[in-house]
Amino acid sequence: MSDQWATLAALVRWLDAANGTGDQEAAMRVLKVTEEAGEVAAALIGMAGQNPRKGVTHTAEDVAEELVDVAVTALVALHSFTPDPEAMFTTKLADIAQRVHATAQDTPDPQPP
Repeated sequence: MSDQWATLAALVRWLDAANGTGDQEAAMRVLKVTEEAGEVAAALIGMAGQNPRKGVTHTAEDVAEELVDVAVTALVALHSFTPDPEAMFTTKLADIAQRVHATAQDTPDPQPP
């Protein structure tokens, strides 16, 4: 187990001790991913200064930090749905990479104008 997965497992143990386990807790962990995604959206809007009343309120670093929060929250939630989250993640990532590679081979190079 890599250091990152050991850290994630420790976070899961901490949450399990604090909040328990079960279907409702698993659902709350999935909903937490959505909450964190909303925080990324807010940071991106703030970075763009899209709200004229507030102006620019966030930086690219803020957006990056929120994206890490989403990733960590999703990986913590993953523990509720599989006995081996590291293997699930690794397998799924490889599948996605393979599909992208296959699609890239099927896509012709753009023709110059």
